[in-house]
Amino acid sequence: MKCPLEVLMERDPKGLYKKALAGEIKEFTGISAPYEEPLNPEIVLETDKETVEESTEKIISYLKEHGIV
Repeated sequence: MKCPLEVLMERDPKGLYKKALAGEIKEFTGISAPYEEPLNPEIVLETDKETVEESTEKIISYLKEHGIV
């Protein structure tokens, strides 16, 4: 899954990103701990650009193409 930090913060119903930025949560991925994007992911879901349905279809298509389902 891929999504800009700004969008993640907007979607954060528990306010965890605000707490992490305020130093209340240590080692929070993307804030005080690094996020290392996979070099060669099998599939990428850009949740800020795709609808849930589009992302779901990507996953199902991938699983079908690889004989998993």
